[in-house]
Amino acid sequence: MDIFESVNMAVKTLTANKLRSTLTMLGIIIGNASVIAMVGVGQGAQRYAAEQFETLGPNTLFIIPGSDEARQRTFEVERALTLEDAEAIASQVPSVRAVAPQLQSQQPVTAGNRRVSTLIVGTTPDFTIVRDFDMDHGRFFSEQDVQRNTRVVALGSDVARRLFDDSNPVGQQIRIRNLSFEVIGVMESKGAFLGNNQDDAVYIPVSTMSSRITGNTSPYGTEVTFISVTARDENAINAAQFQMSNLLRLRHRVVNEDSFTIRSQRDALEIVGNVTGALTIMLAAIAGISLFVGGIGIMNIMLVSVRERTQEIGLRKAIGASQSDILLQFMIEAVILSAIGGLIGTGIGVAGVTLVAVTTPLQAGVSTAAVALAVGVSGGIGLFFGVFPARQAARLDPIVALRSA
Repeated sequence: MDIFESVNMAVKTLTANKLRSTLTMLGIIIGNASVIAMVGVGQGAQRYAAEQFETLGPNTLFIIPGSDEARQRTFEVERALTLEDAEAIASQVPSVRAVAPQLQSQQPVTAGNRRVSTLIVGTTPDFTIVRDFDMDHGRFFSEQDVQRNTRVVALGSDVARRLFDDSNPVGQQIRIRNLSFEVIGVMESKGAFLGNNQDDAVYIPVSTMSSRITGNTSPYGTEVTFISVTARDENAINAAQFQMSNLLRLRHRVVNEDSFTIRSQRDALEIVGNVTGALTIMLAAIAGISLFVGGIGIMNIMLVSVRERTQEIGLRKAIGASQSDILLQFMIEAVILSAIGGLIGTGIGVAGVTLVAVTTPLQAGVSTAAVALAVGVSGGIGLFFGVFPARQAARLDPIVALRSA
């Protein structure tokens, strides 16, 4: 039998039972759409995370107190990082461009009759270099402000708007823990980082923070929450990590386990990438189950079709159709069902990914590999699950088939 004739007969058979054919394709449609959408959203999440880490500043490293092993055993940190550690890194590590220690505390801030709770960050002038912050208007505090414990602040853009609306806050007074501070600048909007609003913060000299807000709590010097560092360039990141580790081990007199951890943007991004990649694979695998279920649906309907068309099969074999002709006929029907379902599912999946990209911050995109895989798998499933019913039809004895009709 001619292949084109077989395709034509298969199309006529399937369109004669439109509702049943549509319901049979539903599992394949849902499976394809789910796989494409999940992979697209997962890759969008990875790109979003990469962009978020870029907002931290170029070639940035973070030094946090305590080792990973110690944090797994207990929440207590043996020795805190200090302002003196940051000063030693700035003066003794040649591969470092700038260092910004940060001492943080959540505090209420008052301006006139308005009161907001926000993050108070005690830091140094190099903070704007390390974290790639710019001033919208006014200035950031200077090294002299740090040395003199000056009560000056630079406001994040969101805090400035919540306290002063659209008016210029530079030169105005705010109160933190009943102490007056002069606003000397407002930061440019930086946006959120993994859900944390970087514009909802107030920046003051670290010396003022430790002496007036939090107090000195470490016997080793002025305690800081963590230290941000920027390497001279991308090629100097590994050297900076190595040199800072050695310096801090000497300063902290480390014998066995480090009392600190150094993380780079690359390390953090790799961790997030591994997590989002694993979630993407898991979601795609779960969505792929519906493809398997759709294949079972195709096999089920094809078996029903064989039962219904027993007389037709017997008649065709009686007038000379071979087993391969019957096998090909039913295989074509199964492949058409899965292929059309795959194409419709692909269209829905692409539309879903586009909708996510338009309505959310995730830069979801259609993965060509995911589309090819989903369509290929759906076609393969139709072929695989269509074999058994097709072989049953091909093996029917024509005399028995005619009598059973």
